[in-house]
Amino acid sequence: MPPSPHLPDVAALALLVEVARLGSIGAAARSHGTTQQAASERLRSLETQVGFAVLRRGARGSTLTPSGTVLVEWASRLLEVADEVDGAIATLRDDVRRELHVAASMTIAEHLVPRWLVQLRRRQVREGVPPTTVSLHAANSRDVVAAVVDGSADLGFVEGTEPPKGKGLAVRDVGSDELVLVVGADDRLAATRRALGPQLVAGLTLTSREVGSGTREVVERALAEHGLEMAPPEAELTTSTAVRSSVRAGGAPAFLSSLVVEGDLASGHLVAVPTTGLDLRRTFRAVWAGSDAPPAGPVRELLGLASAAG
Repeated sequence: MPPSPHLPDVAALALLVEVARLGSIGAAARSHGTTQQAASERLRSLETQVGFAVLRRGARGSTLTPSGTVLVEWASRLLEVADEVDGAIATLRDDVRRELHVAASMTIAEHLVPRWLVQLRRRQVREGVPPTTVSLHAANSRDVVAAVVDGSADLGFVEGTEPPKGKGLAVRDVGSDELVLVVGADDRLAATRRALGPQLVAGLTLTSREVGSGTREVVERALAEHGLEMAPPEAELTTSTAVRSSVRAGGAPAFLSSLVVEGDLASGHLVAVPTTGLDLRRTFRAVWAGSDAPPAGPVRELLGLASAAG
């Protein structure tokens, strides 16, 4: 049940205990870093709240009334417990600040999060804050959301066309990219100049990410807008790096993030095959459990860096 309206707050009780210890309101005020007038007003408010006088005020100082003496005895015990709780809260807050568990979909984990973590550490060092220990778990978008829901991740980053949904989940856009159809330099499609339409793309046997990945979701949704489905893939791989390596080695074409293949396209190890009529854009989103305002500390700091970079 909630406390009685007659119960003063901890700060007022602490001030009363200090008056009892030092013998005057002025001395207690100086000890608490406030003025005598402010302390006197707070103590009168306390007396109004409890419904009885706690001090006898005189020219030579203030003494406790009998009721005030009893209240100070009880308040002293309460303040001891309050100090313990305050210390526990500080310890928990420090622990939360020192550790951060992040889950991110593959593209974001491999190409964006490392940069954000370096920026976070540099900022903390610059501000004289103990650096946060960060663990990063890379998974597909579906598993990232599950990790945030079950509490194993403090913050998740996912990719896809639609924001994840779930009770108690908060979501924020932090960036975007676009998928590119790529083939090896020796693939017959490498010489294609005419853009492939949805029907031709649906007929391709691809090297694909697994079901549940944000990359695959974008391709499936883009084809579904034309009433089409992906052909059964030649291979299903669980990381963008594995897909990229397979295509470079002569495997089937693949849709990959422009972030992933930027260097390979520039070097000529991979070739982009033009497509038309397909919306292959996707949004990067941060997701966490709780209110729309992210938790204070490293979660909020990392999210701010991600948003600024996007």
